[in-house]
Amino acid sequence: MSNSEIQSPALQEPRHIRSERFATTQWSIVRAAGGIAGDAESALEELCRTYWYPLYAYARRRGYQICDAQDLTQGFIASLIQRNTFDRADPDRGRFRSFLLGSFNRYLSDEHRRQGAQKRRGDRSVLSIDIDAVSAEHRYRLEPGESVIPEAIFERRWALTVLDAARERLKTEYTQSGNLDLFEALREHLGADRATTPNRQISIDLGMEEGAVKTAAHRLRKRYRAALRAEIAQTVTTPEDLEAELQQLFLALGNC
Repeated sequence: MSNSEIQSPALQEPRHIRSERFATTQWSIVRAAGGIAGDAESALEELCRTYWYPLYAYARRRGYQICDAQDLTQGFIASLIQRNTFDRADPDRGRFRSFLLGSFNRYLSDEHRRQGAQKRRGDRSVLSIDIDAVSAEHRYRLEPGESVIPEAIFERRWALTVLDAARERLKTEYTQSGNLDLFEALREHLGADRATTPNRQISIDLGMEEGAVKTAAHRLRKRYRAALRAEIAQTVTTPEDLEAELQQLFLALGNC
C-alpha cells in the first residue's frame, strides 16, 4: 500500500469532526490524567503492550545482551505504568512514539548509573505485560544489519508494529461481521507486493462472482487505510500529528 493511497483526499474528514474524535484517544486519556488515573493507567498499559518490541529492538541495537534488554524493557514499562512520569513541558509529548523513546533513553541512563538489575527484576513481578525473550530475539534476528543505527531500528519496528496492529484491528472487524474467511482470502491485497492468488481462484474458493471479489478487495484496502489511521490516532493527540505520523511511518519503512 502506498503513501498516496493512505492520504487520499477522499478519506479526509472535516477538521472539526477530526478534532472531536481525538478527544478520547488512548494517549489523550493518558495525558489528560497525568498518567495516574485508572483509565489512564489502563490506556497506557494497552499502548505499551502493543509497542514494547520497538524498545526491545532499540536496546539490543544499543548493544545490550538479550537478558539485559528484556529486563530493561520490562522494567521501563513497569515504571512507566506505575509512576507519574509525564513531562508536560516536553514539546514532543503529543506523539506517544517520541515520548516513549525519549523516556526510555532517560531510563537507560538512570539504570546504568544505578546498576539496578535487582530492582528491575522486582518490577517484573507486578507487571501484567509479559515479554517472551525467545520470540523477541527471533524477531530481532530478522532486523536489518548492524550498520542501521538504533534510532532507525526503533522507527522501523514502530512503523511495522503500527501496520500489524491495523491488520489485527481489521481482522477483528471482519471476524465480528462473520467475514473472516473473506478477510483471510484477501489479506494478501494489504501488502506492498501484488497479490499472488488470482481473483478467479478466490471466487471459486468462496463461491463468489469474480467481480464481487474485486469489489471486496477494494473495500478491504479502503478499510485498511481507515484502520491504519485509527491505530495511529491512538498514539497522537491532534489530527495534525496524525498526518505527520503517517509521513514518518512511511519514511521509517523506506530508510531500512
